[in-house]
Amino acid sequence: MAKPKKRKLLSKLRPRKQSKFDKKMGKAPGTITYMGKREGKPSVVNIMEYNNDDLNITSPGDIETIVAHRDPPMTSWIDIIGISDEQFIEQVGKRFGLNSLVMEDTVNPHQRPKIDEYEEYIFGVFKMLYIDDDTNELVYEHVALILLENCVLVFQELEDDVFAGVRSRVRNKSGRIRSRGADYLFFALLDAIVDNYFVILEFLNDKIETLEELVYQNPTQEIAHEIQDLKKQVLKVRRWISPVRELVGRLIDSENPLITKDTKVFLRDVLDHSLEINESLQIYREMSMSLMEMYMSNMSNKMNEVMKVLTIMASIFIPLTFIAGIYGMNFDHMPELHWEHGYPMVWGIMIVLFIGMMIYFKRKNWL
Repeated sequence: MAKPKKRKLLSKLRPRKQSKFDKKMGKAPGTITYMGKREGKPSVVNIMEYNNDDLNITSPGDIETIVAHRDPPMTSWIDIIGISDEQFIEQVGKRFGLNSLVMEDTVNPHQRPKIDEYEEYIFGVFKMLYIDDDTNELVYEHVALILLENCVLVFQELEDDVFAGVRSRVRNKSGRIRSRGADYLFFALLDAIVDNYFVILEFLNDKIETLEELVYQNPTQEIAHEIQDLKKQVLKVRRWISPVRELVGRLIDSENPLITKDTKVFLRDVLDHSLEINESLQIYREMSMSLMEMYMSNMSNKMNEVMKVLTIMASIFIPLTFIAGIYGMNFDHMPELHWEHGYPMVWGIMIVLFIGMMIYFKRKNWL
């Protein structure tokens, strides 16, 4: 006897699509390869150079002018918007003397948040999260911060960011940031990224509360899909945000001379915020997981209510069907068949049974 063939489940999977990592396969470590979805636009450079008294804002287009701001008498914030121009990014890295592995991580949007310390600079990768005003959707943006002695290099994917407050403080002559060095600017940018995570937490909390209400009111398949999307979103946010706590702790404990003791005091505030954010994310993760359990429970309760009604209806009609079945038999010598009032009596018995069972169910709170 031939054995039945096993079902080839894998054959039903969709054909493999081109992976974002295919571009990098076979290339040497340190090769600058952008693997994101925001490509095609040339890099734009904005520079804010400042001290206590002066502020210069420029947008140079050539490498020489950009590199000239590396060791100025003033503090420089070099903001490079757009990291898909691999050739330009490579030139910037070489002219600033940055390690090729650093530049590789700079253009990799899938890089996990990290901090690397070198003799002449500190390199950090973070995820900038914010809400798009037009679509009200969560936006994930890769950002790399490089702290040098008198300069902070920022590489970001999009023009939109969370640094508007920092720019405003730099323009304000009386602000603390103008009287401090590049390490304080590095802190201010990191603090802006972390503080905006609270906005994301509020966004996630609103979604969870809305879905909770919908699950209680009317659980549907669409709600189940929304819950699944929320779970994925919370896990993704947690993946990007969770490492920041450890990274800020490393900066505080670092003995690198690029970060002064005064700045470490402010970094402790960022650490406190990171701890609070991670605790909230853990709560939201558990809440998003319990939403599906709540959905399944409500769907089960809804089904139980339907089954309860059907069971009660069946219980009511079972004795009535029994009586109808008895008098539906074709026997000649059934005494009740020839009674003058047999038909109305049967109807009366069936009605009394119906009313009696309804009263019984009501008293039992089954109806």
